[in-house]
Amino acid sequence: MMDDDTIVCRCEEVTVGQIRQAIREGAADVTGVKRRTRAGMGLCQGRTCEKIVMRILAQELGKPLSEFAPATVRPPVQPITFGLLAEGTDG
Repeated sequence: MMDDDTIVCRCEEVTVGQIRQAIREGAADVTGVKRRTRAGMGLCQGRTCEKIVMRILAQELGKPLSEFAPATVRPPVQPITFGLLAEGTDG
C-alpha cells in the first residue's frame, strides 16, 4: 500500500492521499479522479500517472483493475502555443 504523501501525478503534484480523498468524495473512475484532483491534466496528459490512478481506484473500491478504463482523451492531445493558434487569423 502506498503512503498518502506519495506523488502520483508529477505534472500536477497530486498525491495518493488526494486521490483517495477524491474517491471517498464520489470519484468512481479515472475521469472522476481527474476532475477532482487534476491528475492526468498536466504536460504528459496522464501517460505517467493514469495506470497508477487506476490501481488506486481498484484497491479503494475493491474492484478488479480490468473494470477501469483510461480517461477520455480530449484535443489538443499535446500542448500548443497561442502563436500557433493565432496563425492565419485576421489579426
